[in-house]
Amino acid sequence: MKDKSAKEEWLYGFNPVLEAIKSGRKIKTVYISRQRHEQIQNIIEIAKAEGIRVEFAEKDFFDTKFHKGHQGIAALVAQKKLLSIDELLSISEKSGETLFFLVLDCIEDPRNFGAILRVADAAGVHGVVFQSHRAAGITPIVSKASAGALEYVNLAEVVNIKHAIDKMKKLNITIVGAEAGSELTPWDIDMEGPMAFVIGSEGQGLRKTVREMCDFVVSLPMRGKVNSLNVSVATGILSYEVIRQRLK
Repeated sequence: MKDKSAKEEWLYGFNPVLEAIKSGRKIKTVYISRQRHEQIQNIIEIAKAEGIRVEFAEKDFFDTKFHKGHQGIAALVAQKKLLSIDELLSISEKSGETLFFLVLDCIEDPRNFGAILRVADAAGVHGVVFQSHRAAGITPIVSKASAGALEYVNLAEVVNIKHAIDKMKKLNITIVGAEAGSELTPWDIDMEGPMAFVIGSEGQGLRKTVREMCDFVVSLPMRGKVNSLNVSVATGILSYEVIRQRLK
C-alpha cells in the first residue's frame, strides 16, 4: 500500500514499525490504536524521542486499511531504498568480507519473500536480488513477514535476474542454484569463496534459462513422506551451510 505521489508507503505491526524507527528510515507518522496504546508505550516513547509524530486512531482505522496481524500499530514511511545490481555489488565489495548473495527467481508469495529477508539478515547475506516483474515486490505484507528485517537487508530490484547473474559471474562469484532432484547436496560444494544462491519460485522452481547459468545446482535430501520444503525454510538451511563452511 503506497502513496505513489509522495513516495511513501505503509508499514504495520510492532516489529516492522520498531525496526523502521531504529534503522533511521524517514517516518512521517506512527499510528497507534486507542485500544492498544498502553500496551505499546515503549514504541511511543522511542518514536517521540526521534521526533516522529504519533497519532491515535480507532480500531476500525487499522482493520479497514491493513491485513490481520496489524497489532494496532502502523506507520507512514518513506519508501524503502532499492539498489541497482551495480550499486549492490559495489557496496558489498567494499565490506571486505567474502561475498554472499541470494538471487530470487520469481518468488511470488510476499510472505515467503519476507521470510527469506529474515533469513538473509540473520545469515549476514550481503544482498538479495529480485525481479521487478513476475515476483513479489516490497509491500507491507513483506515487511510484516520479515519481522522488520526488511530495514537491514540490501535489496537490488532488476528487470532481468539473468543479467544480474552475468555481472556476478564476471566478478568470479560462484552461482549455485537450488532445486529439487539434483544429485549434488549443499555439502558437496565448496562455498567458502564468493557465491550466490539462486532460489526458484514456489511452484516452478528455477527457470530453465536461469538453471543453465548456474555453476552448480544442489538440492536438500528428503527423508520424509512429504517431498518438499517451504522455500524460505530451504533458503535458511542453505544459508547456514554457507556459514558452517566458512566458520569451520
